Amino acid sequence: MSGSSEHAAPAPDAPARGALEGLRVIDLSRVLAGPLCSQMLADQGADVIKVEPPGGDETRALGPPVNADGDAAYFTAVNRGKRAIGLDLSQPAGRDVLLTLLDDADVLIENFIPGTMARWGLDYEADLKHRFPQLIYCGISGFGDDGPLGGLPGYDAILQAMCGLMSVNGDPASGPTRIGIPIVDHLTGYTAQSGILLALYHRARTGQGQRVEVTLFDTALSLLVPHAANWMHTQRAPGLLGSAHPNIAPYDRFACQDGAIFLGIVNDRQFRRFCEYAGLAALLEDARFATNRSRLEHRDALRGAIEEALSSRLRGAVCGDLMKLGVPAGPVNSVPEAFEQAHTVHRGMRIDRDGYHGIGTPVRLSRAPARVDRLPPAYAQHTDEVLREAGLDDTRIAALREQGVLPRWPPSKP
Repeated sequence: MSGSSEHAAPAPDAPARGALEGLRVIDLSRVLAGPLCSQMLADQGADVIKVEPPGGDETRALGPPVNADGDAAYFTAVNRGKRAIGLDLSQPAGRDVLLTLLDDADVLIENFIPGTMARWGLDYEADLKHRFPQLIYCGISGFGDDGPLGGLPGYDAILQAMCGLMSVNGDPASGPTRIGIPIVDHLTGYTAQSGILLALYHRARTGQGQRVEVTLFDTALSLLVPHAANWMHTQRAPGLLGSAHPNIAPYDRFACQDGAIFLGIVNDRQFRRFCEYAGLAALLEDARFATNRSRLEHRDALRGAIEEALSSRLRGAVCGDLMKLGVPAGPVNSVPEAFEQAHTVHRGMRIDRDGYHGIGTPVRLSRAPARVDRLPPAYAQHTDEVLREAGLDDTRIAALREQGVLPRWPPSKP
């Protein structure tokens, strides 16, 4: 860096490039958390090589619905932007191919049951760390390698149950209920992405790669805000509140004439504005509702008054009016209604392209916008292309295919 105090003139803006352009990711993961992580990296410009076993990623078969290639919509939701190869890692020759791919890779992602990579001679500490000192190795698992549950397989709904998420989701009539999306898998994908980016920043400063460990167990527990903190301070176990909040009132779902809305009032100013709008000014003179603490103590009476006031009103008008007043309120939309909102279109959060339908990326960088350059790949679609780039000639590729190291198509393909 120059010691001059002169500031160089800013360079003209270069053409937009992905923030992660030039990053090479080898993705051995399947199902949801790992593929979602690598898809997010691909959206930001990384070259992601999806390596699938002979049977393929399980989500290819989790349909209908399926696309024109016979792949389930579930698979297409988390695998765009990638190049795909088929590779049998149970064979030594398959592992040799993987090692060749790692020669110029920056990141490896895997979510095998702990111990699998070690059995194949691909353990990070014992086998890969010294051979590829700059490699970021991201291992995703249910519970980690050790401890009382170490090495066991993990699945989203099981972790929701084990880690208390179901115990605070639902109402007394339904009992503990699974959250309707695989939220643990989703957040684990985001957590893995964060860990990889942290490790890349550390590598940029030190030149050293490292292992990133992410577990569904840790991620599920991290979701328990504020329930865990409430319990730690009071020793009272959280219960089922339906759509209500344990610390705020009114913060719940309420019925209007034509459907439900969610009302999220977090301070006294918003409560006053709501009451004045809804014809509930009398509540403002009632000591039971003077503060959030007192409203929590009398939440049932408060709920009854609000339900009566809103029961004859149309939800669209109520939500529009309240939001203009600075009172958070929104309709409880179905999935189609959510994607038909004008703001969804404005934000580019639905992608329809050449038969592909997907959710847009939620991260916006002003100088390096995300791009969807590749549609979800067919099984092994890019095998020859990727291996030629890695230095294998056509004779060698043909021999590997003859040996079954490069499977052509999953036998279970629907």
